[in-house]
Amino acid sequence: MDTINIEIRRAERNFWAVLATIALSLLFAAACNAQTPAEWKSLKGDINLFVANDLGRNGYYDQKPIAKLMGEMAEEIGPEAVIATGDVHHFDGVASVNDPLWMTNYELIYSHPELMISWLPILGNHEYRGNTQAVLDYAKVSRRWQIENRYYTKVFTDEKAGVSLRIVFLDTTPLIEGYRHSSRYPDAGKQDNEAQLQWLDATLKAAKEEWIVVVGHHPIYAETKKDIAEQNDMQRLLLPILHKYNNVSMYVCGHIHNFQHIRKNGDSIDYVVNSAGALSRKVKPADGTLFCSPSTGFSIVSATKQHLSLYMIDNKGVAIHQVCK
Repeated sequence: MDTINIEIRRAERNFWAVLATIALSLLFAAACNAQTPAEWKSLKGDINLFVANDLGRNGYYDQKPIAKLMGEMAEEIGPEAVIATGDVHHFDGVASVNDPLWMTNYELIYSHPELMISWLPILGNHEYRGNTQAVLDYAKVSRRWQIENRYYTKVFTDEKAGVSLRIVFLDTTPLIEGYRHSSRYPDAGKQDNEAQLQWLDATLKAAKEEWIVVVGHHPIYAETKKDIAEQNDMQRLLLPILHKYNNVSMYVCGHIHNFQHIRKNGDSIDYVVNSAGALSRKVKPADGTLFCSPSTGFSIVSATKQHLSLYMIDNKGVAIHQVCK
């Protein structure tokens, strides 16, 4: 009987948490129909980061306008870095550090002075179609392209505010069996999954920061027409570790080309899909969906001692949804 009562109380808490999040989202969206630079500044925390992915379209579609918007918003928010969660290069990655795609997909597009900051990338599935080592080696060419490894971690701290934020960067393509056995992704099957998972476990076990966000290219949960086996592999390998130490606030990814915020019943982690920065796809609610949108755009991660927020920014510069811890 005690076990049943505990489960009932837990279900009630989850219900009210979800209801409060939906209400907050509706109020937030209503207040953000037209935003000014002064209102952009209100999104700022003590630690601020941009999240962008699925970018590389040689400037076409929404890539150039969103790059311009990122620069304009950076003038008001002052991000410390851009988290690039994969697929900076469509469609077949890059051939070398001298590939012209570095110019047409990246350098000449994200040229605003306020975007001359650290870019912290991970490999997406499209990078795995090309020379993945060249993506790592480009850190020796561009001072802002600061990929440390195929997976790595970075801590941001504001000592005055007394807040710290750890970002854990994963290499998700090799975690998915479909890529490991495909000749289109020649490096995927060469990676040591067990080594990465052991590193993730040790990293989360030792983490003492107020906030921890894990990022990868592929979703753990998302509404998509892509093969559900991708999510099954991600859930099987990652969820036991992400839940193990009860310290992960959000899992943030790209790959699906739309905005999604999913919260599963009984799960303390918010699962966020950041939309494409160039070309997006349609989306509909699924199990656990609190918000979704087919807009292109990017996201802002904002941390204070009290709150961790992720703001989804559409292609008009409107904060259309807030994920708040």
